[in-house]
Amino acid sequence: MQDEINDFLHYLQVERGLSTNTLQSYKRDLKGYHKHISNICEMDQWNLVGRPQVMQYLYELNEQGKSSSTIARTLSTLRLFHQFLVREYNTSNDPTLHIETPKKERKLPKVLSSQEIDALLKMEGDDPLTIRNRAMLEILYATGLRVSELVALKMNDLHLTMGFVRCFGKGSKERIVPLGNIAKETVESYLALSRNKLLKNKATEELFVNHQGNRLTRQGFWKILKAISSEAGITKEITPHTLRHSFATHLLENGADLRAVQEMLGHADISTTQIYTHVTKSRLKDIYQTYHPRA
Repeated sequence: MQDEINDFLHYLQVERGLSTNTLQSYKRDLKGYHKHISNICEMDQWNLVGRPQVMQYLYELNEQGKSSSTIARTLSTLRLFHQFLVREYNTSNDPTLHIETPKKERKLPKVLSSQEIDALLKMEGDDPLTIRNRAMLEILYATGLRVSELVALKMNDLHLTMGFVRCFGKGSKERIVPLGNIAKETVESYLALSRNKLLKNKATEELFVNHQGNRLTRQGFWKILKAISSEAGITKEITPHTLRHSFATHLLENGADLRAVQEMLGHADISTTQIYTHVTKSRLKDIYQTYHPRA
């Protein structure tokens, strides 16, 4: 049964061109599913799996306290996997047919206020690490990049004269995002005053490097952000995605076109971007309740 899973993951990597992070997500979903089918249902062939076994696994995830969005994503993985088996292994058995996808909880993303953004980006110091950190946060807030896209940036992805940055999002899809003047200045400062000192004579194409001159990781950036937000006195729980949410929300609050925001975020479907219109409406309501004398 594991051979089929390996073939499926290879298909996703080679033919679908999915990123390493996305592949790991599929791998985790299928690892749990495989364990359930082989150990609990005591089956050793995928063509023996029926709808009851799939439903039992989804119920098990629910009993474990998994969110409806996690269960929906897992079911999507199982559907794709069984469709692959039907196509590649000449089986007519797809146990995921006619299983209804759980409705996802539509949670509004958490965003920072303009004042909190100012506090976060107001870093004192001119040492190489502070200069680098300032440049990274300015880029994130100026472009709405995902943290995986930020740490994957290469030197030739920067086009400072033209004022934009190139990145590769989900499915290796390329997009061009404008870079504001402040972000541009902080990156120029990083390149002039910080990067070579951090590299310590190493040669690399990576734009942002750690104190050892190696590529900065997502986990490394996460630790940096936590430390900076703590120093800034921000009590909200902040993740790298919070800056992406704040970027989109602040653009829409100031009159940006939804389609333009969709393109800059790299969303394939505009319905994904529309969540930010709900955020802006919610924030306007909060402002009204706080400041209107007859609210």
